[in-house]
Amino acid sequence: MDTEQQEVIVYTSPFCAPCEQLKQFLTKHEVQFKVRDLLMDEDAQDRLDEARIRSTPALEVDGEIYAGDALNQEKVRELLNL
Repeated sequence: MDTEQQEVIVYTSPFCAPCEQLKQFLTKHEVQFKVRDLLMDEDAQDRLDEARIRSTPALEVDGEIYAGDALNQEKVRELLNL
């Protein structure tokens, strides 16, 4: 991958089917990402609370967090230049 790689973080929770779908989509498109489980990572939960996001998955790309309707495949492709 090139050095201009975006920082991508997926915020998840246990038993979240949409979270798994998002991670599979990113893996399929060879996007490197970190996973932060809200049940195990209090700082991650605080980050989403500050952004007023109450659902998972959430996707952070270079410091901007997207969730809900902003995470359709077309939008994710656009965000990640896929």
